[in-house]
Amino acid sequence: MYKLSGIPFSVLDLSPIVEGGTAADAFRNTLDLARTAERLGYNRFWVAEHHNMPGIASAATSVVIGHVAGGTSKIRVGAGGIMLPNHAPLVIAEQFGTLETLFPGRIDLGLGRAPGSDRATAHALRRTLLKDGDDFPELLTELKYFFGNPVTGQKVQAVPGGGLNIPIWLLGSSGFSAQLAGQLGMPFSFAAHFSPEYTLPALELYRSNFRPSKELERPYAMVALNVFAAETNEEAQRLATSQHQSFLNLIRGVPGKIQPPVDDMDSIWTPQEKAMVDARLGGSIVGDRATVKIGLDKIIEQTQADELMINGIFYDHADRLRSYGIISDLWKEKAAISTV
Repeated sequence: MYKLSGIPFSVLDLSPIVEGGTAADAFRNTLDLARTAERLGYNRFWVAEHHNMPGIASAATSVVIGHVAGGTSKIRVGAGGIMLPNHAPLVIAEQFGTLETLFPGRIDLGLGRAPGSDRATAHALRRTLLKDGDDFPELLTELKYFFGNPVTGQKVQAVPGGGLNIPIWLLGSSGFSAQLAGQLGMPFSFAAHFSPEYTLPALELYRSNFRPSKELERPYAMVALNVFAAETNEEAQRLATSQHQSFLNLIRGVPGKIQPPVDDMDSIWTPQEKAMVDARLGGSIVGDRATVKIGLDKIIEQTQADELMINGIFYDHADRLRSYGIISDLWKEKAAISTV
């Protein structure tokens, strides 16, 4: 495993469906990216639960994890994350117990408390909107119970699942899960790829509330961020416009497939819409090798992250592979320098 400034790098993938492409294409590209990430030395490969999104194919997250884990051999594979309020904890324990049994020592379970969808879809998933995620701690306790060693007289067990050691992460884009992860002594991953302004406050909240547990002696914080690397700054900026368009469509309430990059976003969005997209994606690192290296070193210094998870929604799969390859080159160069 290669590291930049001493920390592991990992991959977040949403199985993007591009304009003119299909979900089948997205799954093939996801597996190809995972195999590439494994070859390049990335630490883990996570996919995320989103629903009713024409441009995201990873809704059945556990199934996609099995697809990726079955097509790779070493890299850790997991959820970044499963939206626990959408599911009965027993079902998640069974699903991830099955994955851990099939791929022992390679499965991560990251948990979020948002629905990962709009209100109507959340209703379709949960059948009721009486709860807004405030019951997340109780759901987490129930999930951990099913992962524990079965006890005499336990009427309901997760089979497989009970007694398995599956790392559980809490994911967040604000302070709720940061504080809870600290109090429970769990690893925490912050979504700086769409909530950059809360990154430092959330990490401070996590670390200041941390209490050692049997799973974790000290805080372990991972930061997810968008990185678009290319041979020139201009090309990287152009490639990033596919993700800009994706967020713009969400703001407009018309989510769609991933669009080809454009030369001029100002011809597409209004100044108000640009400000709204920038608020979500303003923490992205976009540029050539030198620019990306400076950006990565800066975020590591600012956050003191224990690990970085790299996301990037590209229209062309080859451009996405090239971006992750450039990032890999940067930390391999750093590792080589540190050993001299």
